[in-house]
Amino acid sequence: MLGEPTRDRRAERHERTKTEILDAAWEVVRADGLAGLTLRDVARKVGMRPPSVYSYFASKHAVYDAMYAQGCREFLGRVSRLDLTGDALTDLRAGARMFIDFCVEDPARYQLMFQRTVPGFEPSAESYALAVEALESLRAALVKIGITAPGALDMLTALTTGLADQQISNDPGGDRWLKLVDEAMEMFLAHMNTRTRRKVR
Repeated sequence: MLGEPTRDRRAERHERTKTEILDAAWEVVRADGLAGLTLRDVARKVGMRPPSVYSYFASKHAVYDAMYAQGCREFLGRVSRLDLTGDALTDLRAGARMFIDFCVEDPARYQLMFQRTVPGFEPSAESYALAVEALESLRAALVKIGITAPGALDMLTALTTGLADQQISNDPGGDRWLKLVDEAMEMFLAHMNTRTRRKVR
């Protein structure tokens, strides 16, 4: 009779500590900004000496990379839970609201994922693949509602990140730019439909 698979408790502890370090890193950047992240502060929050952090992450950029990947996974989770109806305008509004809410609720995460605010940092290929997966899922959602024009996804992401950036920068905690989401999606859809009609002619 086969026994239960042997648990690798050491690996489990290692992963728990990595998660604890990342949680602490998010605490630091939410309080002090992305540029304010130091491994010394992170180590102090988790109760270890700064050199010990290097047993889990090779560098501060490796911490940023793990945070970036976490953010991408969280966003993919939001995308997977989006309840699409098949109606183009309804789905565009829902998707735009989901994306902008995701950005606005955590400005530090938004800056890490969508702006180049950390000098010298680029996500690893593995982490960036998660961002590409998210982008492709959005492209597929556009195709489902009949929006296939080249550049449509670029325009949509420019509109939504622009609204998110304005909201975060100029009305934190408010809704000045959030109130424009529905109108922006109406404009986007009308423009895409006009382009499609021109091509048909």
